[in-house]
Amino acid sequence: MTKKRVAVLISGRGSNMTALIEAAEAPDYPAQIVLVLSNEPGAAGLGRAQLAGIATVVVDHKPFGKDREAFERALDDTLHAHRIDLVCLAGFMRLLTPWFVTRWSGRMLNIHPALLPQFKGLHTHRRALEAGAQRHGATVHFVVPEMDSGPIVLQDSVPVREGDTEATLAARVLEVEHRIYPEALRLVAEGRVTLAAAIAATRG
Repeated sequence: MTKKRVAVLISGRGSNMTALIEAAEAPDYPAQIVLVLSNEPGAAGLGRAQLAGIATVVVDHKPFGKDREAFERALDDTLHAHRIDLVCLAGFMRLLTPWFVTRWSGRMLNIHPALLPQFKGLHTHRRALEAGAQRHGATVHFVVPEMDSGPIVLQDSVPVREGDTEATLAARVLEVEHRIYPEALRLVAEGRVTLAAAIAATRG
């Protein structure tokens, strides 16, 4: 089995990165995490990746100022240098331009802590509680130029309990994230879910 070469992009602790790394340790897993890339030099997840023997690279966005595309060209160069097949965003706190998203169309996944299309953007757990949602969860989707709008690969949910706080709800949703992201990557790496098929499913 030829495994897909995967880069995980992080900005912080990288808990979903860790879930992907652990899943990829299984011999029958169709992808290998070969690179962890961060825009933050102090990202805690870099150390975790290094302990797992995975190459790490920092492409700090700050020296590029407001030139987002120049920053992304540096990202793109790094990904190609490592012969990356698929990109997984895992708490990567940079909005990506259409230029970059288009280059990786159908090959880049993101995980969002809500049941898309509900609660796009930030503070999803707080907003779910304020809206009186009965269920809340997480979604893995293909990345498109519009934020949190790509075709869904996989999602799952948990009930919102009476007395839930933002923190308690976030903790249960995080368990969902750690379960569905590795499974979604497996589906895409095996070719069982493609961007075209996900778009067709959305329209159907």
